[in-house]
Amino acid sequence: MTGTIAAVGAGLAVIGAGIGIGIIGGKAVEAVARQPEAFSMIQTLMIISAALIEGVALFAVVVSFLGL
Repeated sequence: MTGTIAAVGAGLAVIGAGIGIGIIGGKAVEAVARQPEAFSMIQTLMIISAALIEGVALFAVVVSFLGL
């Protein structure tokens, strides 16, 4: 039973991270379409944001499995 709860928690963390990274990617494409000259700055900010979201998702997965 506890393993199932941990798996659900890990799944929710990964789904949330996927949604967050998808939103960041979509908004970055919109931003580049509006201002192509700012591509490098937008790309850098997008990569940093995606890395931070991945870090939080990994932390959430580890915490959920430590709850076993």
